[in-house]
Amino acid sequence: MTQTQSHHPLRVLQLTDPHLMASADGSLLGVNTRDSLSAVIDEVLAVHGQPDLLLATGDITQDASAEAYRVFGEKLQAFHCPSLWIAGNHDHAGVLNQIAAEYQANQRQRVQGGWHFIMLDSSVPGKVYGELPESELAFLDKALCAHPELPTMICLHHHPVSVGADWMEEIGLKNREAFWQVLDKHPQVEIVLWGHIHQDLKQQRNGVRLIATPSTCIQFAAGATDFAVESLAPGYRWFELQPSGNFSTEVGRATQFRFELDEKSGGY
Repeated sequence: MTQTQSHHPLRVLQLTDPHLMASADGSLLGVNTRDSLSAVIDEVLAVHGQPDLLLATGDITQDASAEAYRVFGEKLQAFHCPSLWIAGNHDHAGVLNQIAAEYQANQRQRVQGGWHFIMLDSSVPGKVYGELPESELAFLDKALCAHPELPTMICLHHHPVSVGADWMEEIGLKNREAFWQVLDKHPQVEIVLWGHIHQDLKQQRNGVRLIATPSTCIQFAAGATDFAVESLAPGYRWFELQPSGNFSTEVGRATQFRFELDEKSGGY
């Protein structure tokens, strides 16, 4: 873990669900995922400038290839800050962690700017849904016990609550009750942040802000009964965090990016 001090709000960028592929022309429902990620990175730099920390919350690749992870690492060289990567259901956690280590992006927790960041691996090999094994829950509890005085953000890929879309009910975090049992013991948790659902979502539970973020490629239609996408631009989330635990956050989108989305697809 690393601790650094700063006198301005900590500027944190979340990128999620890039779905990169080994092939440079790899696309998802008609969207070239390398191009859409590049457009998002350009938008971040134009609107916000450099972040202090980058959080990549899973489905970094579509094909779990080492080549795709390295493409991600190289694209992140546009940012002059540390990054932390975690796996999603399309990732291979072992390959991801191997490549992440090359970019010093394999930290499981980090203290920076008066905040504590905890990265959880909710991926289950071969499954779309997520689960936190006992070892991961024990890690979470131990990490939270180590810094009870610091406002804390917990990141994972899968949604730990219902998100109002019937088809997503079975592909979220399976053992969410066990997850919340750990969190409910630790009042310093301010934010739980995830990806996976490819859309902007904000909820609250017992004072904890629950936040999901659009993908850097395609977007899932909010509130859909069955799989559906909508032609919203690729997105990201930006945070400004105060050591007091106060924060602001906003979603940005690469609205200048042009794409033709296959909206009739029944899946991806």
